[in-house]
Amino acid sequence: MIDYDFLRSLDFSIVWKYLPVLIAGLGTNILLTAIGFICGGVVVGTLLALANLSPNRFISWPAWIFVEFWRSTPLLVQAIWVHFAVPGITGISMTPFQSGSIALIFNVAAYCSEIIRGGIGAIGKGQFEAAKSLGLRFYPTWRLVILPQAVKLMLPPLVGTTISIFKATTILSVLAIDDLMRTASRLSSSTFQPVEIYTTAAVLAFIVGAAITFAGYAAEKRLKRGMA
Repeated sequence: MIDYDFLRSLDFSIVWKYLPVLIAGLGTNILLTAIGFICGGVVVGTLLALANLSPNRFISWPAWIFVEFWRSTPLLVQAIWVHFAVPGITGISMTPFQSGSIALIFNVAAYCSEIIRGGIGAIGKGQFEAAKSLGLRFYPTWRLVILPQAVKLMLPPLVGTTISIFKATTILSVLAIDDLMRTASRLSSSTFQPVEIYTTAAVLAFIVGAAITFAGYAAEKRLKRGMA
């Protein structure tokens, strides 16, 4: 049975007072998502994918171990370990945001490298041979033949991974990063209105997740038109 008295007791007017603070926390999550996807997914992930595809075992095996380690351990443990262990080992102190970013970059790189490797691996050897027969060198072959086809295959899973990255950034609030989750927790404790605060946080997160999904659909359609 629905408790209508409880629903009538909810006062969402307080949300307007604290909405700027919640949006500021959301901005931190968006920034972490961008750092994780660009630095981890695109840059480090691509390097790991190419290393895994290398026929040289001295290159492929370390890359494989790295990927399996960061995929097989929880982000929460990784973030805490980076924040507390790395400064002790290296003597270099880091802010919670820096520690969280490093852990997120390596975690995302491990997952995205497999997506990128799978996308490149799905392109048949005949495409390389056809490009070679046309006299294309290494760089034009990848830019004009291989990557456009591989990106088309990689885009849908990468969009889903980006949404997962955004949701995973809330875990980093354990390092006292002022993200949406930590901000909502503080406001909930001070206002004693957790339902209103966390509902608003959920709506804000949904808006960002939906925006990522629609951006992915738009990019996919544009890519299809470009290849038509």
